[in-house]
Amino acid sequence: METSEKRQIPTLLRKVLAVDAYLTDKFVKLIEKFLPLKQLKVHCTLLEVSCHGIPWLAISLILIWVLNSKSLCQMQVNLLIGLLLDIISVAVIKAIIRRRRPTSNDDPFAIGPDKYSFPSGHASRAAFIVYFFFHLWSISLIYAPPLLAWSFSVCISRLLLRRHHILDVLVGVLLGIFEGLIIGYIYLEQETCINLISWITDVKIYGQE
Repeated sequence: METSEKRQIPTLLRKVLAVDAYLTDKFVKLIEKFLPLKQLKVHCTLLEVSCHGIPWLAISLILIWVLNSKSLCQMQVNLLIGLLLDIISVAVIKAIIRRRRPTSNDDPFAIGPDKYSFPSGHASRAAFIVYFFFHLWSISLIYAPPLLAWSFSVCISRLLLRRHHILDVLVGVLLGIFEGLIIGYIYLEQETCINLISWITDVKIYGQE
Protein backbone atom coordinates (compact mmCIF):
# COMPACT_ATOMS: atom_id res chain seq x y z
CA MET A 1 0.00 0.00 0.00
CA GLU A 2 1.35 3.41 -0.92
CA THR A 3 1.73 5.97 1.83
CA SER A 4 1.30 9.66 1.16
CA GLU A 5 4.32 11.82 1.95
CA LYS A 6 2.26 14.99 1.73
CA ARG A 7 1.83 16.69 5.08
CA GLN A 8 -1.66 16.85 6.53
CA ILE A 9 -2.53 20.47 7.30
CA PRO A 10 -5.17 21.02 10.03
CA THR A 11 -8.48 22.29 8.67
CA LEU A 12 -8.39 25.54 10.67
CA LEU A 13 -4.86 26.35 9.52
CA ARG A 14 -5.79 25.54 5.93
CA LYS A 15 -8.66 28.02 6.15
CA VAL A 16 -6.41 30.71 7.65
CA LEU A 17 -3.85 30.25 4.87
CA ALA A 18 -6.60 30.35 2.23
CA VAL A 19 -7.97 33.61 3.63
CA ASP A 20 -4.45 35.03 3.80
CA ALA A 21 -3.81 34.13 0.15
CA TYR A 22 -7.17 35.60 -0.88
CA LEU A 23 -6.61 38.89 0.96
CA THR A 24 -3.09 39.17 -0.43
CA ASP A 25 -4.34 38.71 -3.98
CA LYS A 26 -7.13 41.26 -3.46
CA PHE A 27 -4.71 43.77 -1.95
CA VAL A 28 -2.22 43.52 -4.81
CA LYS A 29 -4.99 43.78 -7.44
CA LEU A 30 -6.39 46.83 -5.66
CA ILE A 31 -2.98 48.52 -5.73
CA GLU A 32 -2.63 47.61 -9.41
CA LYS A 33 -5.72 49.71 -10.17
CA PHE A 34 -4.09 52.87 -8.83
CA LEU A 35 -0.37 52.36 -9.38
CA PRO A 36 1.58 51.29 -12.50
CA LEU A 37 3.19 48.19 -11.00
CA LYS A 38 5.12 47.44 -14.18
CA GLN A 39 6.98 50.72 -13.74
CA LEU A 40 7.29 50.23 -9.99
CA LYS A 41 8.72 46.75 -10.41
CA VAL A 42 12.22 48.19 -10.83
CA HIS A 43 11.84 50.13 -7.57
CA CYS A 44 10.47 47.07 -5.79
CA THR A 45 13.36 44.97 -7.07
CA LEU A 46 15.85 47.57 -5.80
CA LEU A 47 14.13 47.45 -2.41
CA GLU A 48 14.42 43.67 -2.51
CA VAL A 49 18.17 43.87 -3.11
CA SER A 50 18.60 46.62 -0.50
CA CYS A 51 17.34 44.31 2.26
CA HIS A 52 18.82 41.03 1.04
CA GLY A 53 20.86 39.14 3.63
CA ILE A 54 23.97 38.59 1.51
CA PRO A 55 24.67 42.29 0.76
CA TRP A 56 24.02 43.23 4.38
CA LEU A 57 26.42 40.58 5.66
CA ALA A 58 29.07 41.43 3.08
CA ILE A 59 28.86 45.19 3.66
CA SER A 60 28.92 44.72 7.45
CA LEU A 61 32.08 42.64 7.25
CA ILE A 62 33.73 45.04 4.80
CA LEU A 63 32.95 48.07 6.97
CA ILE A 64 34.37 46.36 10.06
CA TRP A 65 37.60 45.83 8.13
CA VAL A 66 37.73 49.19 6.32
CA LEU A 67 36.57 51.58 9.04
CA ASN A 68 38.53 49.82 11.78
CA SER A 69 37.08 52.20 14.37
CA LYS A 70 36.88 51.64 18.12
CA SER A 71 33.83 53.87 18.43
CA LEU A 72 31.89 51.83 15.86
CA CYS A 73 33.00 48.28 16.54
CA GLN A 74 30.36 47.63 19.22
CA MET A 75 27.57 48.59 16.86
CA GLN A 76 29.10 46.68 13.95
CA VAL A 77 29.65 43.43 15.83
CA ASN A 78 26.23 43.37 17.51
CA LEU A 79 24.52 44.26 14.23
CA LEU A 80 26.41 41.47 12.48
CA ILE A 81 25.36 38.97 15.14
CA GLY A 82 21.77 40.10 14.71
CA LEU A 83 21.92 39.67 10.95
CA LEU A 84 23.32 36.17 11.36
CA LEU A 85 20.60 35.35 13.89
CA ASP A 86 17.97 36.60 11.45
CA ILE A 87 19.26 34.52 8.53
CA ILE A 88 19.48 31.36 10.63
CA SER A 89 16.06 31.88 12.26
CA VAL A 90 14.29 32.49 8.95
CA ALA A 91 16.00 29.52 7.29
CA VAL A 92 15.03 27.16 10.13
CA ILE A 93 11.42 28.32 10.26
CA LYS A 94 11.05 28.12 6.48
CA ALA A 95 12.46 24.59 6.50
CA ILE A 96 9.91 23.59 9.13
CA ILE A 97 6.81 25.38 7.79
CA ARG A 98 7.54 25.02 4.04
CA ARG A 99 4.80 27.32 2.82
CA ARG A 100 5.03 27.96 -0.92
CA ARG A 101 5.35 31.46 -2.34
CA PRO A 102 2.38 33.05 -4.15
CA THR A 103 4.23 32.83 -7.47
CA SER A 104 7.62 31.58 -8.59
CA ASN A 105 10.32 34.12 -9.38
CA ASP A 106 11.30 33.91 -13.05
CA ASP A 107 13.45 37.05 -13.05
CA PRO A 108 17.00 35.94 -14.00
CA PHE A 109 18.50 39.10 -12.47
CA ALA A 110 16.88 38.73 -9.05
CA ILE A 111 18.89 37.57 -6.05
CA GLY A 112 16.86 34.59 -4.93
CA PRO A 113 14.36 34.01 -3.54
CA ASP A 114 14.09 30.47 -2.28
CA LYS A 115 10.83 28.59 -2.80
CA TYR A 116 9.41 29.04 0.71
CA SER A 117 7.64 32.17 1.89
CA PHE A 118 6.93 31.92 5.63
CA PRO A 119 8.15 34.07 7.25
CA SER A 120 9.45 36.92 5.11
CA GLY A 121 13.19 37.26 5.66
CA HIS A 122 13.18 40.74 4.15
CA ALA A 123 10.45 41.89 6.54
CA SER A 124 12.20 40.39 9.57
CA ARG A 125 15.54 41.92 8.55
CA ALA A 126 14.00 45.35 7.95
CA ALA A 127 12.19 45.24 11.29
CA PHE A 128 15.33 44.11 13.10
CA ILE A 129 17.42 46.91 11.56
CA VAL A 130 14.82 49.50 12.56
CA TYR A 131 14.67 48.10 16.10
CA PHE A 132 18.46 48.01 16.34
CA PHE A 133 18.96 51.63 15.33
CA PHE A 134 16.01 52.85 17.39
CA HIS A 135 16.62 50.98 20.65
CA LEU A 136 20.11 49.46 20.72
CA TRP A 137 22.28 51.97 18.85
CA SER A 138 20.15 55.09 18.69
CA ILE A 139 20.53 57.20 15.57
CA SER A 140 19.73 60.88 15.13
CA LEU A 141 16.03 61.69 14.71
CA ILE A 142 16.77 63.12 11.28
CA TYR A 143 17.47 59.58 10.00
CA ALA A 144 14.37 58.02 11.56
CA PRO A 145 11.81 58.93 8.84
CA PRO A 146 13.94 57.61 5.93
CA LEU A 147 14.67 54.40 7.84
CA LEU A 148 10.99 53.83 8.65
CA ALA A 149 9.98 54.66 5.08
CA TRP A 150 12.56 52.19 3.72
CA SER A 151 11.44 49.45 6.10
CA PHE A 152 7.75 49.96 5.28
CA SER A 153 8.49 50.07 1.55
CA VAL A 154 10.47 46.83 1.75
CA CYS A 155 7.53 45.08 3.44
CA ILE A 156 5.00 46.38 0.92
CA SER A 157 7.27 45.49 -2.00
CA ARG A 158 7.27 41.86 -0.88
CA LEU A 159 3.53 41.79 -1.49
CA LEU A 160 3.59 43.76 -4.74
CA LEU A 161 6.26 41.47 -6.18
CA ARG A 162 4.12 38.53 -5.03
CA ARG A 163 7.02 37.08 -3.12
CA HIS A 164 4.97 36.74 0.07
CA HIS A 165 1.50 36.70 1.56
CA ILE A 166 0.35 39.26 4.12
CA LEU A 167 0.76 36.81 7.00
CA ASP A 168 4.35 36.07 5.93
CA VAL A 169 5.22 39.76 6.17
CA LEU A 170 3.43 40.36 9.49
CA VAL A 171 5.11 37.40 11.16
CA GLY A 172 8.43 38.49 9.63
CA VAL A 173 8.08 41.90 11.29
CA LEU A 174 7.29 40.29 14.65
CA LEU A 175 10.26 37.95 14.24
CA GLY A 176 12.57 40.90 13.52
CA ILE A 177 11.42 42.69 16.68
CA PHE A 178 11.92 39.50 18.70
CA GLU A 179 15.44 39.17 17.29
CA GLY A 180 16.09 42.75 18.36
CA LEU A 181 15.00 41.88 21.90
CA ILE A 182 17.38 38.90 21.92
CA ILE A 183 20.32 41.00 20.71
CA GLY A 184 19.46 43.64 23.30
CA TYR A 185 19.59 40.96 25.99
CA ILE A 186 22.98 39.56 24.93
CA TYR A 187 24.39 42.91 23.73
CA LEU A 188 28.20 42.66 23.75
CA GLU A 189 30.27 45.32 25.46
CA GLN A 190 32.73 47.44 23.51
CA GLU A 191 35.87 45.75 24.84
CA THR A 192 34.43 42.34 24.04
CA CYS A 193 33.74 43.45 20.47
CA ILE A 194 37.23 44.91 20.10
CA ASN A 195 38.84 41.71 21.35
CA LEU A 196 36.61 39.62 19.11
CA ILE A 197 37.51 41.60 15.99
CA SER A 198 41.22 41.58 16.87
CA TRP A 199 41.15 37.83 17.50
CA ILE A 200 39.36 37.03 14.23
CA THR A 201 41.20 39.47 11.93
CA ASP A 202 44.49 39.79 13.80
CA VAL A 203 44.19 43.55 13.22
CA LYS A 204 44.50 46.18 15.95
CA ILE A 205 41.45 48.44 16.15
CA TYR A 206 42.23 52.11 15.53
CA GLY A 207 41.97 54.04 18.82
CA GLN A 208 42.56 50.97 20.96
CA GLU A 209 44.99 51.57 23.74
